[in-house]
Amino acid sequence: MKTTKTRSPSIHKVRRDELGGKRGNGHYLQKQRRKVRRPDVHRILAGDPDDSLTGFAGLVSFGRFTQSIGLERQLAQTFNEMKVGRGVVYPMGAQLRLFLDAIVADEDRVFGIEALAADRLFCRLAGESIPSLDTLYRDLRRFDKVSLKSLEDLMVEQGLFGLHRSPTAIYVDIDSTVEPLFGTQEGALIGPNPRYKGRVSYHPLLACIAETGTCIGAALRPGDRGIGERDVPTVVSWLNRVRKQSGPKVVITARMDSAGDCAELLSELDENEFRFVIKLRGSPDLVDAVLVHSRWHVTARDAAQQPTERVGVLGFQRKEWGKRGKGFRVIALRSTERCGGQTQRLWENPDEGTQFYVTNDWRTSPEDIPREYDGRAEIETIIRDLKHSLALGKVPSAAFDANHAMFLLKILAHNLLRRYALNVSPRCSHWRTPWLRRLLIVRPGHLLRSGRQWTLRTPSDLPMWE
Repeated sequence: MKTTKTRSPSIHKVRRDELGGKRGNGHYLQKQRRKVRRPDVHRILAGDPDDSLTGFAGLVSFGRFTQSIGLERQLAQTFNEMKVGRGVVYPMGAQLRLFLDAIVADEDRVFGIEALAADRLFCRLAGESIPSLDTLYRDLRRFDKVSLKSLEDLMVEQGLFGLHRSPTAIYVDIDSTVEPLFGTQEGALIGPNPRYKGRVSYHPLLACIAETGTCIGAALRPGDRGIGERDVPTVVSWLNRVRKQSGPKVVITARMDSAGDCAELLSELDENEFRFVIKLRGSPDLVDAVLVHSRWHVTARDAAQQPTERVGVLGFQRKEWGKRGKGFRVIALRSTERCGGQTQRLWENPDEGTQFYVTNDWRTSPEDIPREYDGRAEIETIIRDLKHSLALGKVPSAAFDANHAMFLLKILAHNLLRRYALNVSPRCSHWRTPWLRRLLIVRPGHLLRSGRQWTLRTPSDLPMWE
């Protein structure tokens, strides 16, 4: 049967060229009326074992990159004081660098370093000696508030790298997530947990830059912590980091879901001249205001010219917002096509839902505010990538500070991998972590030593940092 020629809608996702894969010759075989035939595996001979082979050839190029940006020197200068004395064999800076190699090599637990110790290249990069698990766990437990602050500063420095291009606008998306725990870890408390109700957990808070996909703020918190007044200084300090890096002329917009519906947070953002777009909770007084509102601007219609989307600017102010001049701008969006997010059914049409937004921007068209907020969904993808590809939700210890240290190390590895990808393969820098690993890190190699010189042979298509 002759197949019809069609164009796949997802053809732009084919990544074989970047990964060095061989494209299929299906059309040629079809003309020859031939079918593919799998070979008999018994005809493939097994050669002698070769302990010089590695499955992580990309770690060499990644190491060259981290040396070029001075990461090893920073780790040594900042953290070597945590382990002093003549008997120190594994300096703290080297230990943290080993953890970063393990994380980017797709090892999500400290225990997994036992398996990486069998890889010739990984062992070589670690100084020909992989420490025992007991040593690694003890070193994580050395972290205290001061050293954790230093590690967070290092993570933030790598997350701000893309702002040197002087953009005119930067979006900082802030969100929290739940890390369910199945033990008696310090700080593991019962709190909001949509999947495991009543299960103890951690409740970290993250801030990411939409333009670069990197994280510039991270705080591991006990499971009973929500977003409230206690987090306002933290959020404002994160935004000040971005302002310090980008300059005073750049418009910095903070985006949050309804967890950001906090009077203290809105006031602090406005007083510090940060623009914000935050979703509002549909409280009874807000619902009353939208039901009596009569001026709606139709922004979209269907084929029958029936409105599918309407926007209105409400004359509404919460009592706790106080008297703030013009106050804040509250926008209501009525739509029959939006299914996600917190949508309230208030109208006769059962398909029409309503969402509420608050901003301190009085110039942008009201219909553009919801579309701006839609971009905040990217942080959900970043958090999912961190949890599933970097095991952000897995903790190595019963000590809270040790778990916080590994939490920051994983986010630091995420930022470094993004920055590294932007340098060696800019076209692929938007890929998610599993694909970046396949492209840059998890590649075959042959480590040889000849004439007092180590040589790594890799596939010709492997992106390398020179």
